[in-house]
Amino acid sequence: MLKNLFWNTQQRRLRTLWRLVAQSVLLMALSSCLSAAFLLPGMVLGTLEPQIQEATLRLANLVMFPATLLSVWLAGYFLDRRRFSDFGMRLNWDWALDLGAGLALGALLMAAIFLVERAAGWVTVTGTLRADTFGGNFPVALFFSLLLYLAVGIYEELLFRGYFLRNLAEGLHLPGLGSRGALLLSWGLTSAVFGLAHALNPNASLISTINIAFAGIFLGLGYVLSGNMALPIGLHITWNFFQGTVFGFPVSGGAAATSFFVIEQGGPTLWTGGAFGPEAGLLGILAMLAGLLLIVFWVRWRYKRVAFQETLAEYTPRVQQSPLVEEPLT
Repeated sequence: MLKNLFWNTQQRRLRTLWRLVAQSVLLMALSSCLSAAFLLPGMVLGTLEPQIQEATLRLANLVMFPATLLSVWLAGYFLDRRRFSDFGMRLNWDWALDLGAGLALGALLMAAIFLVERAAGWVTVTGTLRADTFGGNFPVALFFSLLLYLAVGIYEELLFRGYFLRNLAEGLHLPGLGSRGALLLSWGLTSAVFGLAHALNPNASLISTINIAFAGIFLGLGYVLSGNMALPIGLHITWNFFQGTVFGFPVSGGAAATSFFVIEQGGPTLWTGGAFGPEAGLLGILAMLAGLLLIVFWVRWRYKRVAFQETLAEYTPRVQQSPLVEEPLT
């Protein structure tokens, strides 16, 4: 009886709750070790200048990228009993095409927000080529800003959508819900967790947390419709990069340290999101709603139909899969 609480004898692996707990613990351990190794040479010994220390702290966020990839790969192989590609990371030309669409969509939506605010007089451009780190060296600061948003877009999507959503969908695949119900419920629950994960960000509020949870729905739509992570990863990368590094808006509460445009934010906080950034305002919500429609249109054009990938809630034992052949998207 006790064994059944932890072990799924039919699937021959840990049950969903314990897989999620184990992967989370592994992620925290890996990120802590990598952070300590990254910061120790300069931060602990106090040998770096304050400005370089700030840049080092920002770059330390990059450790979440290898920590997440490694923890998902290890948990996938040893706990989930599946390949890394089964988390929506089938890297081929079709995947690259969806990635390009996501990149274009994120840039387009954030540009629309900026243009609307500029036309309404809610944002004023006061300068260009801002670099508050790396001694004001804009090209170097730009490179590391791009690197950071690439890392964040990949590891947050792989973690929240690729690993959490898929595992939770399989765990909720019960007779009363079925595949579709389990997928939709896990999509909603992981989006709520995504919102809560940003609740302690600078300038966060109840509204920003709810809006970020809606952003989880927005980002996850491409995954539940296509079964791969390309659309949400591309969308996440350019949404953040254009929001902060191009247009100078705060990104999820954090002020932009590097940006092409230096702006002064005005206008009603209800619409602009104020110090948290567009994600906490109505303009951000409207952009996400438009993005949801555009994702549906893209999926319809690419795959000739729009349907939830219910197989994301259905576990196929690894012994039944060929390690050399990927199943085509349906």
